[in-house]
Amino acid sequence: MSTLHRFWNKSKTWKKLGIFALLGLLLSWSVSCSTGNLNSKAQQAGGESGQIEFWTMQLQPQFTDYFKNLISSFEAENPRIKVTWVDVPWSAMESKILTAVSAKTAPDVVNLNPDFASQLATRNAWLDLDANVPADARSTYLPNIWKASTLNGKSFGIPWYLTTRLTIYNTDLLKKAGISKPPATYTELAAAARQIKDQTGKYAFFTTFVPEDSAEVLESFVQMGVTLVDAQGKAAFNTPQGKAAFQYWVDLYKNGLLPREVLTQGHRQAIELYQAGETAMLGSGPEFLKVIATNAPAIAKVSATAPQITGNTGKKNVAVMNLIIPRDTDQPQAALKFALFVTNNENQLAFAKAASVLPSTVQALSDPYFKTLKPDASSLEKARVVSASQLQQAEVLIPAMKNLNVLQKTIYENLQAAMLDEKTVDQAINDAAQEWNSRSI
Repeated sequence: MSTLHRFWNKSKTWKKLGIFALLGLLLSWSVSCSTGNLNSKAQQAGGESGQIEFWTMQLQPQFTDYFKNLISSFEAENPRIKVTWVDVPWSAMESKILTAVSAKTAPDVVNLNPDFASQLATRNAWLDLDANVPADARSTYLPNIWKASTLNGKSFGIPWYLTTRLTIYNTDLLKKAGISKPPATYTELAAAARQIKDQTGKYAFFTTFVPEDSAEVLESFVQMGVTLVDAQGKAAFNTPQGKAAFQYWVDLYKNGLLPREVLTQGHRQAIELYQAGETAMLGSGPEFLKVIATNAPAIAKVSATAPQITGNTGKKNVAVMNLIIPRDTDQPQAALKFALFVTNNENQLAFAKAASVLPSTVQALSDPYFKTLKPDASSLEKARVVSASQLQQAEVLIPAMKNLNVLQKTIYENLQAAMLDEKTVDQAINDAAQEWNSRSI
């Protein structure tokens, strides 16, 4: 929020802080499509003309001027197309878009994350982008990022902006613990957690096991080499790798190396503990450096950033926000043109600079802005370069799937049972697999 934001999962923290209330960009790119139902609908709608409605999430008033300029630029280049912008509160977006899709009154372009958008992709609610976006246009986006908005081999979302999780760490606490650099892997993290607790009495970090909150623990499974589900959607985590991942988190908890509140508190608690100097590390997006600087300036002064912690796979998380076009839009050609305008190279770069996020196009990411630093660079500027350096290897660790929330709840609840000695690790992982298979039919 995450995360995308997990980064940009549906964490309560992200909702409270509005960190994901970032969107908007420009583009100056003409795309003509002549395939499938896009062509037939466009003909019915009179070609590239008409009125389109564009929904964003909680961007006013911070980005009001930005979006007005964006829309004005697009309309100047496309005088026969008019754009109506509707800003929706984050907490209301899911219910509003569900209602609108069911009533066939959905906007022509809407911003969603792949997780939620995939739930409606299973209902064939979105325009088929493979049939309507030319291959050369698709190739401008980072391949792993485009893949994040696909389900059953079909693309349903155009990538927009990104964030990757970083390790924000307290240099003073690590120094007191005798640790010269932050851990890079989960194996190193476990060793550091013991050393920090023994030397300082503090915790190394906080990660939540609340099912409705962050997916960070579920992502750690993938980083440790666990396959969550197979091609048929059945549990694939009841393996030696899956058992090792269960055991890892259970051992940390039982050995007193995780705060007891991980079972009851969400990612917000991770931020509060870090700001209070009670934990040495925080896995989060670089935008949280601003939050820390505001709420805990003394901690901010001793904070630095490092790449996110990963497992033996070396995989790293990225949170994606994308643009979706409903299949029932009356203006498919105009809607697609606008969505591509918002997400081209030039405008992705402009928005990334304005909103402290990362672009999803290859060309924009290659800009020196994401690679070079001045000698007096701020912590946020340093974090930007670290974040961008992870993108080539980053991916959405949990693929779009039906009932993802059920899978997370099942695994987290059984993990908690093992942590509390209500089940053995073997029993917990067996029960989780059986529960998922029975509920995912």
